[in-house]
Amino acid sequence: MKSIKALIYGWISQKYMAGCSNYNSLQVRKASRSKRQARDMFAQHDIPHAKGTLFLNPWTAHRFAREHGFPLCIKPNVSGFSRGSHFPITNFRELWKAALWVKVWWPTSMVEQYLLGANYRVLATPDSLVSVIRRYPPFVDGNGQDTIEQLIDEENSVRETMGLYPTIYPIAKSQTTIKYLEGQGKTLKTVPAAGERVYTFNRVALAPGGVVEIIDQGNIPAANRELFLKVIKAFDAKLFGIDVIFEKGIETDYREQRCIFLEVNSRPYTRMHSVPRYGVAENLSEFYEEMDSLVIADSDTF
Repeated sequence: MKSIKALIYGWISQKYMAGCSNYNSLQVRKASRSKRQARDMFAQHDIPHAKGTLFLNPWTAHRFAREHGFPLCIKPNVSGFSRGSHFPITNFRELWKAALWVKVWWPTSMVEQYLLGANYRVLATPDSLVSVIRRYPPFVDGNGQDTIEQLIDEENSVRETMGLYPTIYPIAKSQTTIKYLEGQGKTLKTVPAAGERVYTFNRVALAPGGVVEIIDQGNIPAANRELFLKVIKAFDAKLFGIDVIFEKGIETDYREQRCIFLEVNSRPYTRMHSVPRYGVAENLSEFYEEMDSLVIADSDTF
């Protein structure tokens, strides 16, 4: 049985977690595997998080929306890389569509309040913040002359020149992109005004072309830093990727704004921290050497 589990875990790791770190014990990974587990731990340790509930029946999500309103987020209870996630959900039509499609990824799902703000991934150990990035959905900025299609081609060319591929993906010009633009009253042939930012997808995921920006840790208040370390210590983790949204930004004390912790990642995808589209790339080689020296006896056990 153990050999079969090892084969299954190896397949999952290869297919869905390529490039993800593996520095936490089985106990830590089991304790942080689902969104619900993270929410319960946040509540236990007074970490700010959104109101939400686990649901199997979509009517539960519908009732939650009636009670708490929009915007909302729906995501699989177990998943990674934003797979199966839908946000921001702004009406009941979008809610029902998301509540049904999310079941493709996992039978149980989370519905929770969504905060319109800046989305961050914080890579942290029990003692320090290793790297902090802000994540953006794919976008282009208008110049008053070029079409959205031309702006996408230009942006993709810049990414290629910067050597961001294959960790960062080009902005897609797929039917999904076209449909998303239609929702904004735009097409690939639309010429945005100078300075107008046009998003081509709603999620911060890398696959449709999302990008990252390195954040200068010198601008992060001590209270915010301590809050992240508190999360790591609560789970007794060696390394976590912590997903969090700040209404005003991570540079403002969390006590002076709305802030919600979304989830923790026990096997975070660390590669994206090394290829920012914006900001100065960090040299994390010393960090990797230190983490690789750790002995994790059950790292290959699911």
